[in-house]
Amino acid sequence: MSEHRLRVRADAGERAAIGQLAPDAGGTNGTSHRNRSEESTAVDAVLARIVWCRLIEPGDAVAGALIEALGAVPALEMLADADAVRRLSEAAQSAGIDVTRRALSAAISRWLPRLDRAATGGDLSRATAAGLRVVTPESPEWPASLNDLGVHAPQLLWVRGDASTLARAGLAVVGARACTGYGASVTADLVDSAASAGVSIVSGAAYGIDAVAHRTALAAGAVTIAVLAGGADRAYPAAHAQLLDRIAADGVVCSEMVPGAAPTRWRFLQRNRSIAALASAALVTEAGTRSGSLNTAGHAAELGRDLGAVPGPVTSAASAGCHRLIREYGATLVSNAEELREFLRVESASGQLVNELSTRQSAAHLRVLDALPLRGSRSAEDVALAAGLDVSETRAVLAELELLGFAVAAHAASGRAHWRLVRRA
Repeated sequence: MSEHRLRVRADAGERAAIGQLAPDAGGTNGTSHRNRSEESTAVDAVLARIVWCRLIEPGDAVAGALIEALGAVPALEMLADADAVRRLSEAAQSAGIDVTRRALSAAISRWLPRLDRAATGGDLSRATAAGLRVVTPESPEWPASLNDLGVHAPQLLWVRGDASTLARAGLAVVGARACTGYGASVTADLVDSAASAGVSIVSGAAYGIDAVAHRTALAAGAVTIAVLAGGADRAYPAAHAQLLDRIAADGVVCSEMVPGAAPTRWRFLQRNRSIAALASAALVTEAGTRSGSLNTAGHAAELGRDLGAVPGPVTSAASAGCHRLIREYGATLVSNAEELREFLRVESASGQLVNELSTRQSAAHLRVLDALPLRGSRSAEDVALAAGLDVSETRAVLAELELLGFAVAAHAASGRAHWRLVRRA
């Protein structure tokens, strides 16, 4: 292995590039109060994550567990060691990571052929030329909702546009690429309604439903976020280059893949997990039984996100996937703007999204909010039963939600407190 492959710490050129790509790490924006040693450590950590982005495919749980437990730099240093299997295996065992030596050896065999520092230098150059920025889990702009993916979370995001909008992803809208006129029409109507209520839209910038969702959000002046399966500097599909430029101008285009990376079938499927994780809720507006958007819906359900689906004609194969989500997976049926506002817990077209702050709330908060009825009230015991939590924890969460202004207690005739959602005007 050549010498440049073994070096982990950033050199002067890499440090300058990272100063542009991640100014909060490099301290070049004039707001950092860290000393030179702290800045150097932060830059090395960003560089290590950039290297890891080249080594692994999205969703690699072995890499995710190692980096989470050991740190990006130490894990990379051990990987570059001649005795990588032993060092990483011992470190994993000490850190309590549940990974076998065989699985670790197989993972290292996948990663090592891509360990090329010169190629990483090319990634930095392409990112700088394309005007990209890097957002890591240590960045203030990192969307905390992605952490719900655990060891499957992206190592970082390459972004084009306003990275601060990532934390504002409200509704994921997905569906078939080969959508019908009905699918395009209903998507436009519902996205326009959500945008009018101040809800931001996240999708994948593909043909069909994705493109309709993005274009409608842009027309309504709403924030929209495009999550790509290839590099953030690479327009895919090529016909959407202008659309992606418009999204980057008013929202953000992002990807976990290194600049220039080609989208693959696996990367599309893994991209869907990020779409689901970024948003507070997911809506499938038209999908056949084999549509990739059902994969996004599956991720949303696993993450505890609210899931909605739009019904279509019973004779339409293009809506069969939506019907299955409603029938078999408990998706909320959404057929018009009023039902969408109820699904999103928006009181009126000019109202506020009740779960607007859900990306910053704990899982317990979300489960209790979901357990409170849209109309009427419930006792803490009934809320606990619906949320699948114990009563004492539920009471504590309800008290927190009352302080945050999301729930309120009212005493029933029995003397027991009943809780209801706060309607926000």
